[in-house]
Amino acid sequence: MEYVNWIRMEDGTQEEFDLIMESERRFNEDIVDRVLAQLRLLDKDYGGYRITRYQHCLQSATLAYRDGADEEMIVAALLHDIGDVIAPYNHSELAAAVLKPYVSEKTHWIIKHHCTFQGYYYNHYLGGDRHARDKFKDHPWYDDAVYFCHHYDQNAFDPDYDTLPLDFFAPMVRRVFSTKAPVHLELVDEAAG
Repeated sequence: MEYVNWIRMEDGTQEEFDLIMESERRFNEDIVDRVLAQLRLLDKDYGGYRITRYQHCLQSATLAYRDGADEEMIVAALLHDIGDVIAPYNHSELAAAVLKPYVSEKTHWIIKHHCTFQGYYYNHYLGGDRHARDKFKDHPWYDDAVYFCHHYDQNAFDPDYDTLPLDFFAPMVRRVFSTKAPVHLELVDEAAG
């Protein structure tokens, strides 16, 4: 394997950064496999639910699929809780960050805020505000987030539901993750800002 000569980025050359980008491209060829492996980490029985979070994600995607949602939304439903293992208190932000390079702004926004919208179903039992989602009432995708949580999230905990397997969804994830050329979003965001 070839390596750059610098130890500080400021000393790099165009050729060295070309090498870095090519290495990164090769490394990311199996990004979907890594994402699906991360999703499988949710297949642990914890938290008192009747199904695992992994089964919940599969069930969410199955509900979206059977509802006629587009492939991007089905994949978003599948991955919406992927951050639960390492970011249980802000997993929606982590899932949204994973999806951001590959989905529309609308889908990214829905996933990023799904915890706030999902709280409608339980916050009042935990001493919170079940209407916290109303701070987004005037947002153009408010109703879409309500729909996502009502139809694909809060109702996806049924151990007897005929849930489709991950193998059914994996090709969809591959297609969605190949729809946009990955870019370094930090650089794009800074240039736009």
